[in-house]
Amino acid sequence: MGGSGAWHLGRLVCPRDRSPLSGSGAELVCASGHRYPVVDGVPVLLLDEVSQTIPLAKASLRRAKDPGAADRRAPDLYLETLGIVEAEKQGIVALAAENPAHVDPVVSFLVGATSGSMYAKLIGKLESYPIPEIRLPAGDGRRLLDVGCSWGRWSIAATRKGYDVVGIDPSLGAVMAARRAARALGIHAKFLVADARHLPFAGAAFDVVFSYSVLQHFARDDMLAALREVARVLAPRGTSLIQMASAYGVRSLYHRLRRGTRPPGVFDVRYWRPAELREMFGQAIGSTTLSADCYFGLGLQGADAGMMGPSKRLLLRLSERLAHLSQRVPALVSVADSVYATSVACAE
Repeated sequence: MGGSGAWHLGRLVCPRDRSPLSGSGAELVCASGHRYPVVDGVPVLLLDEVSQTIPLAKASLRRAKDPGAADRRAPDLYLETLGIVEAEKQGIVALAAENPAHVDPVVSFLVGATSGSMYAKLIGKLESYPIPEIRLPAGDGRRLLDVGCSWGRWSIAATRKGYDVVGIDPSLGAVMAARRAARALGIHAKFLVADARHLPFAGAAFDVVFSYSVLQHFARDDMLAALREVARVLAPRGTSLIQMASAYGVRSLYHRLRRGTRPPGVFDVRYWRPAELREMFGQAIGSTTLSADCYFGLGLQGADAGMMGPSKRLLLRLSERLAHLSQRVPALVSVADSVYATSVACAE
């Protein structure tokens, strides 16, 4: 699976009954006989009997169990598990044929879902990996779980900051892209396919749990299930840093008005009031504070300014200034579009 250590393999458990997993090669198995495929060294620890938060999880399971389900145009890129449209798959195949491509071809197209419309003009044209600055102190070797890692940008950012990182995602293709991107950048992170609501790790396995642009898409019950799992795998006094969409940001209000009374669809963004977030995270994990991530959108990162056009760069700079100001004027946190919930797990 790549990486400087394999401590995470010893802490893997069955996501159904949390018993230890053993095996090698093509599958892992627990004492109860639950079996999980391993694809090119990557365990696929999804449950086929539960409803999925995103349709591509079923595609990942299907491909893991049946190699014949692969898209024959580029079987090593796992196109059928990426949750993208046909035109984008064709673009990946074409980009993969270039020698050399500037960045991993899958990442070059998955970047379109990284920060909404901010990256729209970069899809298929990336010349470098957009790795942000993660808002955490120096890792000093502490163990971090990146929930919903996609192509690995935050896993890479955390590893660069000194954390020993495991990234999980329900997309087999995204996890494989994350592994390739990490290797290309000389990063030692580990990746596997799993569900945030059924984490395949023993209790207290991590010092830090991070998640960005993932739980904001979950329905309430699914989010609460994921938060309970975060609490379970955190060590006593461990910290979680989880990004969520706030209901009162300018962009959030605009999208809420557009949606009207229509209920959110599968993996649509859900917008939460700050008080609701503090209550839910506090009850599930522990003492929780909110801080501003960005304004005027979701996913705006200062490190990406060089990739943006003038108008978007101006918006990005304004967002950065407001986020900085919110540290002195806490009321501004309530009108951020994107917030971080920082929770500290109980001592016992």
